[in-house]
Amino acid sequence: MSKVYVIHENSEWTVHLTKRLEELGVPYEEWHLDEGTLDLSAEPPEGIFYSRMSASSHTRDHRFAAEFSGQVLAWLEAHGRTVLNGTSALKLEVSKVLQYLELNKSSVRTPKTIAAVGKQHIIKAAEVFAGQPFITKHNRAGKGLGVQLFHSIEALKAYVEGPSFEEPVDGITLIQEYIQSPESYITRCEFVGGNFVYAVRVDTSEGFELCPADACQIGDLFCPVGEEVEEKPKFQIIEDFEDEILEKYKDVLARNHIQVAGIEFIRNAEGDIYTYDINTNTNYNSDAEARAGKYGMLELASLLKKTLEEKYAASVTA
Repeated sequence: MSKVYVIHENSEWTVHLTKRLEELGVPYEEWHLDEGTLDLSAEPPEGIFYSRMSASSHTRDHRFAAEFSGQVLAWLEAHGRTVLNGTSALKLEVSKVLQYLELNKSSVRTPKTIAAVGKQHIIKAAEVFAGQPFITKHNRAGKGLGVQLFHSIEALKAYVEGPSFEEPVDGITLIQEYIQSPESYITRCEFVGGNFVYAVRVDTSEGFELCPADACQIGDLFCPVGEEVEEKPKFQIIEDFEDEILEKYKDVLARNHIQVAGIEFIRNAEGDIYTYDINTNTNYNSDAEARAGKYGMLELASLLKKTLEEKYAASVTA
């Protein structure tokens, strides 16, 4: 029987999806690709394939999971298999540079960013931002890797030349303008099947902890200004969110053959939107979804079921 194959390297992030697949009666199999073999002379099994490979896989001792998954996805595509979030999605997942270039093609504003390799080049690149705050981050990120806020070149130099400097796994550090927001939150827009599902407001008053997964609590040093004094949920789905940016995001996803993604933006004091992340291994916060009655993983499981049935109607019925 044909089935859904879920490609990943972190079961904690995948269990919510497999539970939904079980609820809907969808046959599935997990491919945990932190290591393994790939016989190029072999034919892939029948089914549809969905990749949840993460840019931060190397932080979980799965150093070459993304690289191996890229080869497996290429093999699947070469054999004409239906792949959701295939090689194009993975290329963007592991490179902020590629994300920003693709966003810019659709006239989406991104923060001014310089990519640098080598400590002296990182310091040299930051001179462009002299007199204004800037941040550093890893090009292959996930979990806010390497995110630091600086107010001077001297502070950056002390960090880069000191023992706490984080070497990016791909060697590329990004130096980026700091978008100062009057309110301490960012917005994450969720898409499934290329369609907008909902936008979630993420409170950043206690740190830029953006991963919405229940098992994922991350502390970064990039914290937009502002303080929140009242108690409120960290993740809150925005009712009836509308903005022209959504059509631009859809264009980016369609052009890059990305079916599932969370795209994050921040507004400056003038209300201008700056988009800084495309996450093709998106997660959802269960508390926020329960309050709003909207469920991303259910939408995703339904998409996978529909895609499987359309591709293999006869075998699924049997």
